[in-house]
Formats: sequence, C-alpha cells, structure tokens
Amino acid sequence: MPNAIAAPHPYVNRGFILKVSFIAGLGGILYGFDMGIIAAALIFVRTSFGLSTQMEEIVVSVVLVGAMLGALVGGTIADRIGRRSTLVWGGIIFIVGSILAPLSPDVATLIVARGLLGIAIGFTSVTAPVYVSELAPPQSRGMLIGLYQFALTVGIALADLVGYWLAGQQAWRLMFGIGAIPAIIFLFMVLTVPESPRWLFAQNRTDEAESVLKSYTDEAGAQLLIEDIRTSLQTKMERRWSALWTPAVRGSLFIAVGFTVLQQVTGINTIIYYGPQIFALAGISSNKNAIFATLLVAIVNVLATIIALVLVDKVGRKPLLYVGVGGMTISLFVLSYAFHNQIALGSSLGIVATACLMVYITCFAFSMGPIAWILVSEVFPLRIRGRGVAAATLGSGISNFIVSLTFLSLIKTAGNTVTFAIYGLFCILTLFFVRFVIPETKGRELESISARPAAIAP
Repeated sequence: MPNAIAAPHPYVNRGFILKVSFIAGLGGILYGFDMGIIAAALIFVRTSFGLSTQMEEIVVSVVLVGAMLGALVGGTIADRIGRRSTLVWGGIIFIVGSILAPLSPDVATLIVARGLLGIAIGFTSVTAPVYVSELAPPQSRGMLIGLYQFALTVGIALADLVGYWLAGQQAWRLMFGIGAIPAIIFLFMVLTVPESPRWLFAQNRTDEAESVLKSYTDEAGAQLLIEDIRTSLQTKMERRWSALWTPAVRGSLFIAVGFTVLQQVTGINTIIYYGPQIFALAGISSNKNAIFATLLVAIVNVLATIIALVLVDKVGRKPLLYVGVGGMTISLFVLSYAFHNQIALGSSLGIVATACLMVYITCFAFSMGPIAWILVSEVFPLRIRGRGVAAATLGSGISNFIVSLTFLSLIKTAGNTVTFAIYGLFCILTLFFVRFVIPETKGRELESISARPAAIAP
C-alpha cells in the first residue's frame, strides 16, 4: 500500500482529459434535463390528460424504471462493446425518446417515451463516470468525475429554466422536445473521442490502447499507466454478475450500492421532480412562481456543485460528506418543524421552506451529489467495474423509484411534517454510514483503491 501512495503521477494533456470529461458530462446534462423537466411539465400534463395522483407518480417514476433496465443492460454492454460505444447507443436512445415525448397523443405513449429516456439515462449514468475514471489521472480524478454530476445539475437548471420560460403558454410538449437538442450534440461529440485504454487492454487490443494513452500523455507517462493497467489485468475481465458477491468485491459492492441508495432516500429527487408541488404546499399558489422557486433551487444546485469540484481532491471525500450531510439533516428537520407550525408561521412559511430547501440542495450538491458517483467509479476492480457501477446505479434507481412513486401519497397520508422528518432520519443514518463504511480515496490509484476499499477508510 505505501508504494501505491508514493507512486509518481504521470503527465497528462489536461486539455484532452477536460474534453473527454466535458463530452461525458453532456450525458449528465441530458440526465438532468430529462429528469428535471417533468417538474414543470407535469403541472400541464396532468391537466391535458386528466391524471390522477397515482398516474402522476407513474409518469414521473417510469423514467426510473427505464434507468434501472438501462443500468443493467448498460453495464454488460459497457464491458462487452466498450465505454464509448455504449455512450453512442445512449445518445441514439436519448434522441428517439426526446422526439417521441412531445408527439405523444395520450399518456400511454408519453410513458413509453419517458421509459426510453430512462434507458438512455441508465446507459450513460453507468458508463460516463467509468469512462472518465479510466482516463483521468489520480490527482484530479475526483474533480473530473465530479464534472458529470455538475453537468447533471446544469441539466436540471436548464429544465427548470425552460419550464419557467414556457409555463405561460403551458407548452409542455415543447418542454420535452427541447431535450432533443443536447441529445444530438451529445451523440455527435461522443463520436469524436477514443475508447477507454483500460478497456482496450482488457480486450487484448494493446496497440490501440497504447495509441490512446500516447495521445494524451508522454512516453514515460504512457509506460507508467500501461504497467498499472497490466498489473490490474492479471485476472481476466469478469462476465458473471455473481462475481460481485465474491469476497474480493463484496466490500466494494456494499460501499457503492449502500451509498447510492442513501443518496436517494434522503429525499433529493422529491425536490427535483415535485419542487413546484412542495412550494405550493408552502403557500406559493401561482404555478409560474412555484416553478420559478424551483428554478432558484436548481441554480443553487449548480453553483454549490462547483464547491465539490474545487475541494474534493484537496480536502477529500469524507470531510465534505460530514459537512454536507450534516447540513441536509438540519434543514430537513427545520422544514418539518415549519410545516408542523404552519398556522403560526402563516405567509412566512413560503420563505422558511424556500430557505430550507436552498440549504438542503447546497449541502447535497457539494457532498452526496457528486461524491457518490466518484466513489462508485473508484472502488471496483477493473475486471468487474462495468457491472459494479451498474449494480450501484440499479440500487440508486430502485430507491429513487420508490421515493418518487410514494412521495405524493406519503404527503397525503402521513402529512408534510412526518414526510420530511423521515428524510431527515435517513440523513442521520447516512452520517453513520460515512463514518464507519465510506473510505477516503483522495489521490489514490484506482488499482490500489479497488484492491482493499474498506482498508483505507480512516
């Protein structure tokens, strides 16, 4: 282990790495846009199609079912045909779903379109962070992978901006249709980048892998990376899902799946999907004003993610998680208390709710948001990384699906106070998970992290 820590960092062409990270990040923009646009569009979709509460929840959450399927299939495809090729297929499916959604004559067609978008999200969310992690140098890997999460927050903000812009015309079809533009750009740009050299080595395509490495590093750096990759490939690429349960990988699986599940059950996507409804509960009655408040939250989400990009490779993963999850916990319990005293607060409830959600989203954005996917991309051995990230994405998708499918019903049955207090309790559980399970991976080579992920936790 000490040798891994002291190993020299290879020279890399940062322009090339940033380009690759930006292109992969476009997948995050698509993820964020297609997830976030439903917040504004749902207000008008439910009127157009006369949706019940349960049908609203299905329209919102079907994209998560697609994402789970996409994650399962995408992990296998990423290991079989490559990271880049999987991103290409993700771009194609994004385009198809983005065109079908605004053309939907009925809610059934819209559900199919959003299911396709979910599959594309599953493909890219599994593959893009892995792709970047396999090209990025260890000293800046956290920041570069974090760009994917940053792009996701930008996509959400763009969705809310489009929703606010088109709310006056109630143009929900155009809201969905605009998503085709970044999908086309994403597909075009993915075609301009190379395959992951680590994956190429795993397929015994050594000459191609060395050519890719030498395109963004010098001769000495290429040789250093080649030796690291060859060492990690002494065992063959694993094709069996059951390999995730072997003793060598089980710890990584628990870290990755456990943390991505906690990321969702702390309530983040209730704000992303149902932001206008939450603000309506707090007394903001105008649809446009509620969408505007949701837009403000999304902008804060973008800005706060920059904090993580700047600090994650300097102060480490765990310090940011302690501060961020602690702030999320406090803001949720204050929000719960505010709803409990709704009558006493009167018109001030809207201000308190907005402030709480701003604090919550800020803390999430510089901690759990990007760091969960950084860790997922770091802790698995190369031979099983595609399937490992797919398993974590599946866990995230299932928990996200459950939260999004039950939020409105939980509000109706348990009330606002209890609902947000439940999410606050999950934040407390997350703090314990960070303390006793999450490793600190700052500055370490991928191969040394995946060798013994639990052993490096302080």
